[in-house]
Amino acid sequence: MRSVGVEEELLLVDGRTGEPRALSAAVLAAASRDPQGNEEVFESELQRQQLEFATKPQTDMRDLEEEIRRWRAEAARHAEGVDASVAALATSPLEVSPTIGNDERHQWLKEHFGLTAQEQLTCGCHVHVSVDSDEEGVAVLDRIRPWLPALLAMSANSPFWQGEDSGYASYRNRVWGRWPSAGPVEVFGSADRYHEQVADMVASGALKDEGMVYFDARLSRSYPTVEIRVADVCLDPSTTALIATLIRGLVDTAAREWRDGVPPTRHGVALLRLASWRAARSGLEDQLIHPVTMRPAPAEAVVRALFDHVRDALEENGDLLGAQDALAGLLATGNGARVQRTLLHRTGSLQEVVAECVRRTLA
Repeated sequence: MRSVGVEEELLLVDGRTGEPRALSAAVLAAASRDPQGNEEVFESELQRQQLEFATKPQTDMRDLEEEIRRWRAEAARHAEGVDASVAALATSPLEVSPTIGNDERHQWLKEHFGLTAQEQLTCGCHVHVSVDSDEEGVAVLDRIRPWLPALLAMSANSPFWQGEDSGYASYRNRVWGRWPSAGPVEVFGSADRYHEQVADMVASGALKDEGMVYFDARLSRSYPTVEIRVADVCLDPSTTALIATLIRGLVDTAAREWRDGVPPTRHGVALLRLASWRAARSGLEDQLIHPVTMRPAPAEAVVRALFDHVRDALEENGDLLGAQDALAGLLATGNGARVQRTLLHRTGSLQEVVAECVRRTLA
């Protein structure tokens, strides 16, 4: 059974005002002094208002969800020590002036990318799934491309930007898409072609290194995994676990298709970009672009098509019933974008939205 690991980026906020706080260095320092020795779990990100953690690889999705909850709680405990809170929000609902970290890499990004880097306060969720080789990994990347927008729609958790409703379910996706290396990619066909493309991108001088290859899904530089990077950080950890479960199902299904000689669909990057835009705009509230037909379809129909596509893999992994229940819950309550807008409608206050999302982060 393939192992799965998750990286989540969390927003550091003032527990009273809801405003983001540039305290990642202080939180990391607190973690480094912890006698439990979990400081290596946490890392800084581009902006000092962010904190990232990474789970261990897991094969049981229940264990993965428990670990996500554990590290969210530990992040909150360390943040509390410096008078802050953590929120699983993919963008800040309140106005913010992001503060880029002082290390050499982040300062390079600031110098070379200007406002694209300066304004890039967004929190994503990255899911790693083990593969046997780069060749299998690229075969997987080629075959999961049209299904990634559905995952974006399910995870969408960033409707607000600088104190305003963006009109999008995932405005993080639109902001993240400003990076020149971000978004959907072509069919590579082989590991050699993938590595050649990455090498050419770095050789262009526009990117600092391979770490800046921000494809929606890529081969990991550090682990024998494919890394799916399309999702917003999810408000509810059960949604994160569902996304990770479906992604493992996608990887299993794609690898089986590759072994059976089933070719990848040849949807062009232009169509995939439209599908990503539609998912970011609508989330689960309206139509999406169907991954097979590339025509409009109700969001629930597209999500259920994804579920049906990976059903055999879910059953083989023992994930089917848990994923069915989690999906039913998500469709009933909505993604984070719906929850945030409902909270604003009820309270009339973005501060109250953040306060409630801090609570739900640890629920």
